Amino acid sequence: MTRRSPILTLLLALLSIGLVITLVSHPETSFQAALDGLKIWWEVVFPATLPFIVVSEILMGVGVVHFVGVLLEPLMRPLFNVPGTGGFVLTMGFSSGYPVAAKLTTRLRESGGLTRAEGERLVSFATTGDPLFVIGAVAVGFFHSEQLGFVLATTHYVSALLIGILFRFHAVADPSSKKLMKNQLPLAIRALQAMHRARIRDGRPFGKLMGEAVHSALQTLLMIGGFLIVFSVLIQLLQTIHVTQLLSTILHIILGPLGFPPAFSKAFIAGLFEVTLGAQAASEVPSHISLMWKTAVASAIVSWGGLSVHAQVASILSQTDIRVAPYLFARILHACTAVVMTFVLWNPLSQLAMSMTDTLPVFLAQRESDPMLHWWHVFSQSGLIALAISLFLFLLSVVFVKGWRKSYR
Repeated sequence: MTRRSPILTLLLALLSIGLVITLVSHPETSFQAALDGLKIWWEVVFPATLPFIVVSEILMGVGVVHFVGVLLEPLMRPLFNVPGTGGFVLTMGFSSGYPVAAKLTTRLRESGGLTRAEGERLVSFATTGDPLFVIGAVAVGFFHSEQLGFVLATTHYVSALLIGILFRFHAVADPSSKKLMKNQLPLAIRALQAMHRARIRDGRPFGKLMGEAVHSALQTLLMIGGFLIVFSVLIQLLQTIHVTQLLSTILHIILGPLGFPPAFSKAFIAGLFEVTLGAQAASEVPSHISLMWKTAVASAIVSWGGLSVHAQVASILSQTDIRVAPYLFARILHACTAVVMTFVLWNPLSQLAMSMTDTLPVFLAQRESDPMLHWWHVFSQSGLIALAISLFLFLLSVVFVKGWRKSYR
């Protein structure tokens, strides 16, 4: 069926009518689910995302992103086939989670810093869960294991980078953004020149720049909040009318012959829609199932991200010509790669995590009950992670500089 098919139109209409009837017939369930979605948005997503979007918009306006872009060009172009500014998106995406990478990719595309193909490559591997969620919520909160957080984080982020390397071959025939010209000046001087030129091109007074950054961030966060509430209600309604149970039964019939423990069917269905519910369901699988299987399924669900996140990303990308299909394909590959990496690296990663028990990062601690402390905890820890990732990328870029220079001779 195509978009213009009358059958598709009829099906969408019937589904919409059915959703309205279900919503009206279960008002208490819908109301409580909406409150749950609002609570997640206010206590987790809002404090973790707002500062980073605001700061990112300001950094773009004053030219810092272009400064970073010049420094990271020797790393990002050969590895991921995206300009150096993609390193900024990678840093923010990895440290603050979905859908920040999509927002920043859209901004770079709107400003002409990326081509469509480069935007599709970038958003496909830079959209990940943040470490506070992967380690703090999933590993510590659901599985009650700090060591498991190391395994989950390694499989999640390393597989994302592998997807980025694989996607460097996506649409290779399409035009690329202008590469940095060969120059005898030191890399740091060229980075400062690029920052100054970008600031002059922008031209907005700092007060206006900051106001527009806050306005853009709030618009994005309101959209994210709306999707969270809608999907929270939708998932709860599907559970109430036993649709998720039916889907779990069908999935059990499919996965059983393939060797997958049938107990994970519920987790897969929940994770299909929402990553938090899916990861929690994976942790609640009966104890006779090995922890390796539970971790592999949780890693797949976190890497998939859930239809709720995908709807947010699709809404953000719709402002540009960046297509959603490559992003969705990348999410499937990311989930499969994370599962394979969990099985392959389970023993060495588990042993390494056990040896690092006394040196695990402080952000593994449970989040504070005080809302103000929680906000500061999320912002400070995510900020430290962003700085650490930036430093790591800069060091890698220095290593790549020599080889990058040779490619321009």
